[in-house]
Amino acid sequence: MAITGTTMTTEAALYRLMTWLSPAYPLGAFSYSHGLEYAVEAEIVIDGHGLADWTAAVIEYGAGRIDGVLLAAAWRASANDDAAAFDAAATLAAAWRGSAETALENAAQGAAFLAITLAAWPAPSLVALAARHNGRLALPVAVGAAAAAHEVPLPAALAAYLQSFAANLVSAGLRLIPLGQTDGQRAIAALEPAVARAATAALAANLDDLGTACPVVDWCSMRHETQYTRLFRS
Repeated sequence: MAITGTTMTTEAALYRLMTWLSPAYPLGAFSYSHGLEYAVEAEIVIDGHGLADWTAAVIEYGAGRIDGVLLAAAWRASANDDAAAFDAAATLAAAWRGSAETALENAAQGAAFLAITLAAWPAPSLVALAARHNGRLALPVAVGAAAAAHEVPLPAALAAYLQSFAANLVSAGLRLIPLGQTDGQRAIAALEPAVARAATAALAANLDDLGTACPVVDWCSMRHETQYTRLFRS
């Protein structure tokens, strides 16, 4: 399998991506807000435009940027059967979060994704990776490994993963601000360029390029840990 990620997305690959990154895939993603819950309480995010801006920052400069680079590294390592490179990506992914709750979000969803995908979509290389890491991989690494194992092209996997990340934050915002469903779709439409830029940047980056610039997001996540009333786990 070529590691350039230029292979045309087949119907089977598209089907898998739509399934794995659908809100219906049972990862518990609906229970995480990535610090957004405190941002709404603190009136940092107060409307649909603010929600789109917040989410775009997370996708392009925060955890979305990190996840995209890690997903790409895991995909390439899996496609090349490079255990050392895969382990390097997995180790970084397990550590690269700014707060305890976003670390929980990343690890818990990754473990759930891996377990469900192994049960419903088994592949020998994915089984071997899961066994070597005791079933515990951060979400972007698990998705990258699954996409490579099932010959899902890397550009498509990146775009779908980042769109799913953005859509989950928008969904949290609809419940928190609150907003209507049309407002949510306007926000998701507005986020299309940010998702495309983040996916393109991830394709061109490597693990040495990892870094974030969203201190307010991390601060809100830390404040969320002691928030008096909460709907979300992060």
